[in-house]
Amino acid sequence: MPTETFSITTTAGHSLDGALEMPTGLVRGAAVFAHCFTCTKQSRAAISVARALAAQGIATLRFDFTGLGGSEGEFGRAGFATDIADLVSVAGALRSRFDAPLLMIGHSLGGAAVLAAAHELGAENVAAVATIGAPSDVPHVLHIIKGDHEAIRTEGEGPVTIGGQSFSVSREFLERTESVKLLDLVKELRLPYLALHSPTDTIVGVEHAAALFQAAFHPKSFISLDDADHLLTKAEDAEYAAVAIASWAKRYLKSCGETQLPEAGVLVKSGHGKFGSEVFTTSHRFVADEPRSYGGDDTGPTPYDLLNAALGTCTVMTMKMYADRKGWPVEGYQVHVTHERDHASDCDHCEEEGEGAQIQALNRSITVLGDDLTDDQRARIIAIADKCPVHRTLEGHLHIHTEMAG
Repeated sequence: MPTETFSITTTAGHSLDGALEMPTGLVRGAAVFAHCFTCTKQSRAAISVARALAAQGIATLRFDFTGLGGSEGEFGRAGFATDIADLVSVAGALRSRFDAPLLMIGHSLGGAAVLAAAHELGAENVAAVATIGAPSDVPHVLHIIKGDHEAIRTEGEGPVTIGGQSFSVSREFLERTESVKLLDLVKELRLPYLALHSPTDTIVGVEHAAALFQAAFHPKSFISLDDADHLLTKAEDAEYAAVAIASWAKRYLKSCGETQLPEAGVLVKSGHGKFGSEVFTTSHRFVADEPRSYGGDDTGPTPYDLLNAALGTCTVMTMKMYADRKGWPVEGYQVHVTHERDHASDCDHCEEEGEGAQIQALNRSITVLGDDLTDDQRARIIAIADKCPVHRTLEGHLHIHTEMAG
């Protein structure tokens, strides 16, 4: 997906470092992703979920909380209240960019933070909230902070380790974390809520999801992330979570600009990457792009892939219609189409094109499946392939007329 650098200045004056994952085509909504405790926007879950959501048409911002990753400030003095303030600042910036209420997504403690931030932002700014492996009580995270908490309370600051990383945290950090009553906030939240949680999560047990779900008002939903670990380290788990969130959120997100489908033909609109474009037919939409080796984002088939597909699909449809009408025992068809840019060297019917002309060709290999077919039936099915409409169009006298639209 195309990625933009996105910097936000908080009310405290800190600069937060973000990465905005943009859909290749039409933006159907915007989302904020809050990473897990002491993680960064570069965590596997943050990247995988944000990019998978972008592939579903949802522009998604992943960012570093204060004092983490590329963001300014001191993590050890920030605390949960600062995470909430960061999210409010980030949501404001993204809300201004896309002019539509946001989907807010949080992973682990980030999930608790988006619930608290959504409570503060309200329905005019937040369309829906989704959490992944979130704790129902924020003080729960203190048990993973290894250090002398009592000494920190007495002296005002002290060293700790969190997930093997060394930090210095303040008395205020501990006190702010202990003071949060998350379930009370969730009970007051009047927003669509989706909880995703693994029943085998050993860091934040699934009972936390049950408590959040019980506290929330309808509409609310729960999705079990079977066999996933807490950090979603497996790409397929992050992909599943993202697709599930995107599908659920469609009901609640206001599209950031719709496109009128064409009454005939195909409409193509430029996207956010270098080459990516969105294709609209009278009833469908999909993305076309170029591979990364050509500077694209590889978010969809190339223009020549689509050309090959046009011939291949029309060939299959024509053969199937013919064989079905005959009642022949065909079990299936396979058509492999490739594009050859310089066919002149071995073309035996290209004299009329002139010396040195570049002759292009589409090579088509057809397999007709069915053990009970006779050789004559196979030959007749192959012969009918040349009569498919796209084949006739490509080999006919085709003119392309261009005009400037009003």
